[in-house]
Amino acid sequence: MLTIDALSAGYSAVPVLKGVSIRVQAGQFVAIVGPNGAGKTTLFKSISGIVTPSAGSITFEGADLLALPPSRRPHLGIAHVPEGRQVFPSLSVMENLEMGAVTEAGRRDWRANIERIFEWLPVLAERRDQLAGTLSGGQQQMLAIGRGLASSPKLLMLDEPSMGLSPAIADFIFERLIDIRKQSGLTILLVEQRVAEALESADHGYVLEAGRVVLEGNNQSLRADDRVRQAYLGM
Repeated sequence: MLTIDALSAGYSAVPVLKGVSIRVQAGQFVAIVGPNGAGKTTLFKSISGIVTPSAGSITFEGADLLALPPSRRPHLGIAHVPEGRQVFPSLSVMENLEMGAVTEAGRRDWRANIERIFEWLPVLAERRDQLAGTLSGGQQQMLAIGRGLASSPKLLMLDEPSMGLSPAIADFIFERLIDIRKQSGLTILLVEQRVAEALESADHGYVLEAGRVVLEGNNQSLRADDRVRQAYLGM
């Protein structure tokens, strides 16, 4: 579904990403883990078009993403749930969800999508008329996920969904994501610093350090790797 080859990208003459290659197959849950500054968010921004790569290629279902403007990429089925949630605080929960449904598929599937979003994330149904800025951090994260789902994505990209949340709320969100994936078959690409939880949930993982992929494999092989155990799992 998503193929990234030899991607280099950054914000100045010195690249943040250095020859990164990643594969995501349809229906997979893929995790990208690593320390702060590894380039995880830059990778997502390159996929969604916020950052223009200096080298390499990104294809999505055969389409050359780098040849398309950022505004077209969501219409292909790519939803980016950004770091820090970035909900619209002065809009209601329902209005935020409607903002997610701006894609052609989102408008077509709105009725079915909103029913499923409220089923998966019932707090959004309970607070549909509440201003997003008055929600708790965990509720705002659920709203950001719901807004992404409202676009009828084929690929849901989640950037640090546990950031700033208590362990209990973060665990709940991971559980919801697993349920959503099981029930919908949605492809998920996750960037996360909670390495143990991310690798436990994912089918396949990549470890990114200093802008390069240093390890990759299925969740079992990565969790058993001594480098991952020592550096990220505290074992």
